[in-house]
Amino acid sequence: MAIVKKTPEQIDKMRAAGDILVRTLQLVERKIRPGVTTKELDTAAEKFIRSQGATPAFKGYRGFPGSLCTSPNSMVVHGIPGPYALRKGDVLSVDCGVILDGWVADAARTFAVGSISSTARKLLDTTAASLLHAAEQCRVGNRLGDVSHAVQEVVEAQGLSVVRSLVGHGIGRDMHEDPQIPNYGPAGKGIKLEEGMVFAIEPMVTTGRHAVRMGEDHWSIYSQDGSLAAHFEFTIAITADGPSILTPWHEAAA
Repeated sequence: MAIVKKTPEQIDKMRAAGDILVRTLQLVERKIRPGVTTKELDTAAEKFIRSQGATPAFKGYRGFPGSLCTSPNSMVVHGIPGPYALRKGDVLSVDCGVILDGWVADAARTFAVGSISSTARKLLDTTAASLLHAAEQCRVGNRLGDVSHAVQEVVEAQGLSVVRSLVGHGIGRDMHEDPQIPNYGPAGKGIKLEEGMVFAIEPMVTTGRHAVRMGEDHWSIYSQDGSLAAHFEFTIAITADGPSILTPWHEAAA
């Protein structure tokens, strides 16, 4: 495993990509309403990203056709944007990657479409809270297992399930770098966190069981039992001053 550490200057370049990404998610949020298709969201996001002098990281990645991953309801991740029209009560995970000057930022939010059930609201609130708790563990001297365990602790305390077969990852010039970062496991284990490491932390959570299945398009991944799923993600740098969230959509969302 080769973890590529970044200099403060390189982290600043990733932060600039992250700023465009946050504004892309804000744009998407403004457009989410019943009747809008996921393809319409994708088209708007791509246009905006390119208007900022950046490139959508997902488009063409291993053949993926979209600039966003748009995953409604029981779809956990990797949904291909298309004709699906949003309905009141849906939850929609929107995952986005941006490349600026050769550096990648990656983040996701799950949005409510209109008013949603109390179960769905609990799912979204808990998944977001687990991400913030995990972000707090991204400190020099902690272990990678502390990050993973932080997600699991928050999620399972609410009776929800962490998807175990999907992971977060290192990120930098490449979207997926070492290490892989599970969303569960014991604290105090794994590599020691060092200044300059940059991670994409991304809890994926269901209201049912943790097992998932692949869709017929060989991209989309669903909860196996059809339960609702949520996905939230930050790109986070480990700095001498503590965790630095390079895609702080939660500040814009507050």
